[in-house]
Amino acid sequence: MPGERFFNDDPVDGSADAPDLLGRQQYARHAVELLHQVREQSESGVLALIGPWGSGKSSVLQMTIQHLKNTVGANDTTRWSVAELNPWMYSDLESLTLALFSEIRAALPSGNQWSELRGKIGAFGQSISPLGKLTGLLGLDSSELINHVADRIAGDTSASAAKHTAEAALRQAALPVLMIMDDLDRLTPEELLVVFKLIRLVGHLPNVYYLISFDEQTLLDVLKRTDLVGSNDQRAQEFLEKLIQVRLDLPAFRDRDIAAMTNRLLNALLDSHQVSMTPDQERRFSEAYFRHLQDRLRTPRSIKRYFGQAGATLGSLAGEVDIVDFLIVTFLRTSEPGAYRMLGRHRAELTGTSTDPALHRDSRPGEHAERWKERLRQAGVAQDNLDGMLALLALLFPAVQQAVGNGSDPRAATRRRGIGSQDYFDRYIVFTVPADDLPEAVFQQALAQLASGTQGDEAAQLLARLRDDTHRIVRRIDQLRADGTPVPAAALLQAMADNYGQLTAEPEVMGILGSDRRLRSLTPGLLLDLSPDQRPAAVAAMAATYDGAVLATRTLHSATNPDDTASEHVTTTEPWAAQARDALTGRLAEHLAPAAGRLASDITDQDETLIWMWRHTAPASLRTWLRDRLDHGWELLPLLAALIPPQQFPFPLIDNDTWAGLDAMFTHDDLYTRLTPHLNNSPDTTPPTDPHQTNILQALRDRRPG
Repeated sequence: MPGERFFNDDPVDGSADAPDLLGRQQYARHAVELLHQVREQSESGVLALIGPWGSGKSSVLQMTIQHLKNTVGANDTTRWSVAELNPWMYSDLESLTLALFSEIRAALPSGNQWSELRGKIGAFGQSISPLGKLTGLLGLDSSELINHVADRIAGDTSASAAKHTAEAALRQAALPVLMIMDDLDRLTPEELLVVFKLIRLVGHLPNVYYLISFDEQTLLDVLKRTDLVGSNDQRAQEFLEKLIQVRLDLPAFRDRDIAAMTNRLLNALLDSHQVSMTPDQERRFSEAYFRHLQDRLRTPRSIKRYFGQAGATLGSLAGEVDIVDFLIVTFLRTSEPGAYRMLGRHRAELTGTSTDPALHRDSRPGEHAERWKERLRQAGVAQDNLDGMLALLALLFPAVQQAVGNGSDPRAATRRRGIGSQDYFDRYIVFTVPADDLPEAVFQQALAQLASGTQGDEAAQLLARLRDDTHRIVRRIDQLRADGTPVPAAALLQAMADNYGQLTAEPEVMGILGSDRRLRSLTPGLLLDLSPDQRPAAVAAMAATYDGAVLATRTLHSATNPDDTASEHVTTTEPWAAQARDALTGRLAEHLAPAAGRLASDITDQDETLIWMWRHTAPASLRTWLRDRLDHGWELLPLLAALIPPQQFPFPLIDNDTWAGLDAMFTHDDLYTRLTPHLNNSPDTTPPTDPHQTNILQALRDRRPG
């Protein structure tokens, strides 16, 4: 409903511009009929419209006023005159009294025939009020004060005489005046007693009726803070009953009314932001609403305020977050701000990224749930609301769902872009997509550009994020694949290969999982997403650069050794794998060609890495290439010193993986044959001066078979 007003808390009067959406018009008509009946039976009276805060009392008052202005009493030929007085604007009885008479005078018709009545009302007000307060409230200017002082001294200005005169005039005029006083429960105890004194004593005038409005429990609590009533509940109730002749209890806001208003405002919110709910989202929101939110959203004001707050912050998040998570978080923010602030303090635990070992230790049943309850208590959640709040957190966060013993799917929050995902949590806290994140539309457009070979701004943004936010981008791509959404695998492999040597993202998981390893976790799957006939070309394209060749080698090895990525031998014998290895071998040889012109001791770190990579792809061709280098100038011992890093205590210099790698590159037999003079300390060989080479020889002696 595009015309729905979320942010306007003004009362409605049933007009086209402020329609009655709660069916209160009928009750307003009932109030008008009751006023007519009271007038027929009493020349003055006090009626009270009673209802909780936010239940629509002010709207009923406005609709009552409209009916009084537009209709004629059942047994009367005159219309009601209506005045409105805001008691909280005046701090003492004198000012409030003058305001009362000023409003009565203003409510009277403006014709000459009413001027005498207006004058007598004003005279009554003058007689009971200090002169200094007359100027603003009774329409006098300061220059007339001297004349009024003289009038008071010369004439009969007693309050009782003035009141009798005003009463006689009001009876003769036979014009009913209704004085509206709203929100009396907002007054202080002293102000409330002043208002009651005014209504009961000073303002008890013929044809002057009062319609006051308040929340009963709040008003009674205010009365109990006065010396007149004290803390006695019964005395407070009796005091109120003496003042009020007729109660108008606002009809209960029924569950069906609550559901209808909630449904209308929810649909208006979704329509205005062009968001829709899937059946699963409808189920989740229904569970949250009917089990937990409905009991806390019991008045029209609270419901409207809730959706108003949602509308105020959904804006740029529409389509960027899960709408159900967003609505629940909005409820936390508006109804339990302490619990909402708590979320940020426990972000790591809530998103399942905490490295605190205490969270992973076995505990007695219910211990984790009780810990969350205690946190909610400290956040200011009332005891009666603890279970409901914990259940809401479980709907948002798989970690809390696990804590309460309902099981959980750790990836569920990520699939729905929920707050329980480390990749989407911040969106719910900053009310937008952070600058270091990619909006969904940009992300999708970037993938489309990569697929079509178009280098647009979105693709550039994606590649920049791939370098500095590798973990999140990889997870988002992997999630698309898990959901069955096609991704441009070949283009992504190429982009990842081109940027592999430029990754700047910080490690994750206690600083262990680097961005290169994160990227390598995705590329084998992307390669296998391609059809077999596409894979060799994709591998060859990836290996066009040095860094790409490293990634391509690792990708091909993992894709063809899914059960043993540390194996030195390729286990996949499919034709595409052989073609890919051949293409990659050619690329590796091209990248290593410049190394042939250098000494073995001068090869670069890049050369060393490519040699180790090659042994994964085609160890036989690597052995041939290395033997050719050794037969044409390279020395084996300096080459080993370059390929084997120095010992990192307590790990051995040549561990099992290195031992297997040396066999793949040289074969153990050829290695020992070439190094026999050094290993046996032959007198015609010069002992190495490099301690690292000496340590390698000793490690090989220790490893020598037999």
